[in-house]
Amino acid sequence: MKLKTIQRKYLREATLMLVLARLAVHFVPAARIFSWARHQPRRVNRFANGEADWIAWAVERIGNKSWMNALCLPRALAIHAMLRRRGIASRLCLGVARDDQKKLIAHAWVEVGQTTVSLDPAFAHFTRLAQFGEAPV
Repeated sequence: MKLKTIQRKYLREATLMLVLARLAVHFVPAARIFSWARHQPRRVNRFANGEADWIAWAVERIGNKSWMNALCLPRALAIHAMLRRRGIASRLCLGVARDDQKKLIAHAWVEVGQTTVSLDPAFAHFTRLAQFGEAPV
């Protein structure tokens, strides 16, 4: 498959998943969303190493579009769903930190094993409060 075809495939899926994640954040109770996030994939795909990078790239690219304007939680939910769909176990993490004005801010990110699947380096400053799902080490 050509590189452009692969990119379009991931971008289309990321667009759909981000729209669904944004709708879920607005209309579905948080308990139900996080209950879904705790479940492991039905099948495990051990040979999908490069998939996580493509998924993060696509979600970040679509999430940064002005018409999408997706915050970190919908992005993390979309990445988590796309990884689960491919049989890759992951963890959805939520954390907090203080900004320059000492205000409390929150962030969401996804981990696969010990690797963070996000192009946003800000997660390193956050204290993890909760995690949903398990990622093999």
